[in-house]
Parts: sequence; structure tokens; C-alpha cells
Amino acid sequence: MNITKKTGLAAKALEQGKGILRLAPTWVPRSFCVPGRRIKLHPDDYYILGGNRGGIDERWLSSTTPAKNGPLTGEHEGLSPVIFKDGSTEILLLLKDVIDELKGAIIGDRLWNKHKSWPMYSKFFDNMGPLPHHVHHNDEKAALIGQLGKPEAYYFPPQLNNHGGDFPYTFFGISPGTTKAQIRECLVNFTKGDNKITNFSSAFKLEPGTGWDVPPGMLHAPGSMCTYEPQKASDVFAMYQSLVNEAIIPEELLWNGTPKDKIGDYDELIDVLDWELNVDPNILQTRFMAPKPVRSVKEMKAQAIWKTGFVICRMHLVQKNLPLHQVLR
Repeated sequence: MNITKKTGLAAKALEQGKGILRLAPTWVPRSFCVPGRRIKLHPDDYYILGGNRGGIDERWLSSTTPAKNGPLTGEHEGLSPVIFKDGSTEILLLLKDVIDELKGAIIGDRLWNKHKSWPMYSKFFDNMGPLPHHVHHNDEKAALIGQLGKPEAYYFPPQLNNHGGDFPYTFFGISPGTTKAQIRECLVNFTKGDNKITNFSSAFKLEPGTGWDVPPGMLHAPGSMCTYEPQKASDVFAMYQSLVNEAIIPEELLWNGTPKDKIGDYDELIDVLDWELNVDPNILQTRFMAPKPVRSVKEMKAQAIWKTGFVICRMHLVQKNLPLHQVLR
């Protein structure tokens, strides 16, 4: 992917799109994941970056956040490219460079003045199996490694879940009554096979059309449904589960979000957790998000019928080349 760094093109791209930027897809692999094959890639492309990079199981949307995928990470991995035509030439710019150039003129002065960047992105996460029990750091902890904290949320779109994968259940938090010493022991045992940390958690069945709120500091092991995730502009995380779906998790991912001078300090890993949030006995009531109807079901059904009829009328209009008043008569 040939990205131009030439300045002065950002405004031209925005003008050409009449206020809308065209973004190319941004595909991200994970070495510890098996793709669920629901994000509309060609079957030959899921491992196109090579087996050592793992399968592509994430598509990032409107991202100015580089992916943190270790030493083999590509130069622009995770960063959304903007596409536009400069005469007959197709140009690719990074969305990050566009926003850095146009600042408040594109994202608004409030966001630019506060963050000096585009402060979020979203993704489709598409894994065949569950992820390990892991945590995203809050702003204070993430700042120690030069990142932002990472709150996120889940939504399971029915349109992308033609199958639920191998394990459509997500572990959230830590069972009430569990002690920090018990979780610390699991972390100390990370390299001894299965550290059994999910013995101290509860799993919830995932339902298409619903969602969950996942604040930073909360342990969670995402299940195998294709998930839409809006989140803060950060890729900070640490894996606290050593074995998932019979796959060993590398120890480096346990210390992934830890400052170099704290690696080996298991108390630091415990301190990353928001303990009260994790042992909340009412996680289902406080973090689960059921769909909310925008109006009564009767009204929505009536509107859907009307819209369907209108679409049929439009199709008939085009096919017969009739004026609209004749079609609707």
C-alpha cells in the first residue's frame, strides 16, 4: 500500500467527497486468533499476511490508531487509508494525516482542542473461538507505556452472525468472594499450562441484537460471535488467561501493557484491575445492554410494511418507466 505523505491534499480529498471521506478497508491479523470468516473477506485472504502473522479476524473502521502486534507489525497496520482521485491518479492518504492537517475543521474544535487527535475507532471482531480472559488498562496505567486507556462496548449484529462460532459465551469479571491472592496465583502460574483463571469468573450467553459495556480494568474473555466494537483510540491490553481453546498464550502477552521496569511484578498486574468493578454481583444488570425500541412494535411493523411497499413501487416505476403518481395511484 503506497501512502503519500504530501501535505495539502487533505482538504482536496474532503472537497471531492463533498464532506465525506472514502476509506479503504483496514484488516488486522492476530497471531493468537482463528478467523470466524464472517467479515466478507475472500476465503484466500484470511491468512494472506502469512501463517506467522495469524489470521485476519478484525476490520478496523475510521482508525488513526496503529495496531500493536509485536515486531512483525506492518508499517501502517490498523491505520485507515483515505482514497481520492488527483486527476487520473488514485491517491492514498492516512486518515491520521488528514485529521492532523485539518484539525478542528474536520472533527470539530471541541474534540481537537481536547484530544489533538481523533479519539476513537470501531472494529468488527470476528473470531472462531473465544479470546483469553484479558484486561484493557485505564488512562493512568496506559499512560505508563505511552498509550490511552481503552473503554469499549460490544454489539452482536444479526446480519453478520450466520453462525455463532465455537463458543458464543463471554466471561465477564471475577466471581464475588474471590480474593486478589487467588487471581495473583493464577497469574504466577501463567507458564505452567492452564492457569484456570476462568474458574473464578462467570460466562454469559451472547444474543444477536444485544450488547455489553466493558470499562477499562474489567477482565473479559470475548466469545465467538462476530462483534461490532466502538472503543477509545488505543490498542492496549494484557492477556491474563494462559490456555484457551487448547491454544497456549505466549507469556509476552501477559506483560503486554506493563512498563519495562515492572515486568515480573504480579502485584502490578493485579493493580491494573478495577477490583470492585470485577467482583460486582450485578454485572448482568449493570453491563448488559438489551435493544430499546424507538417506538411501539406495532408502529415499527406498520412503517416497515409501508417502506417495503414504497420500494416495490420504486422498482415498478423504474421497470415500467412510469411517473410516480401513476405507480402510487
